[in-house]
Amino acid sequence: MKRLARTGLLATVAAAAATGLGAALAGAAGIHLDVEGGRLPASGIAFVTAVFSLVGVALAAALLRWAAHPALLFVRVAVGLTALSLVPPLVSASDAATTVTLVVLHLVAAAIVVPVLARALQAGRPARADRALPRAQTA
Repeated sequence: MKRLARTGLLATVAAAAATGLGAALAGAAGIHLDVEGGRLPASGIAFVTAVFSLVGVALAAALLRWAAHPALLFVRVAVGLTALSLVPPLVSASDAATTVTLVVLHLVAAAIVVPVLARALQAGRPARADRALPRAQTA
């Protein structure tokens, strides 16, 4: 579980940095991330990426604890949630450039976090037969 948390935290930092940098580069290129509620700052995008990435880490930890096939289930849920996360940019962005940029930023975050957590879940879960065996006692 500690390995999953450490790996998840590193993936979270990487995803937040990547999306924050991507948003800053988009702004420098003249793409203003305007949505119905106002302009999205790069720091806000990085922060929200971090928050939702940490939600993903918590989900992965819960699945590691309680699911028979945590990596497979995590990927399925994460893909579904990523698809749902694309809806707000599609309906609230002020122009096509903003829509494309926000969709790409969502996909970048998912491309960083989901595979890293899925691999950590595979590594952190022993085979079913191994889980059933009692641990050896040492003197």
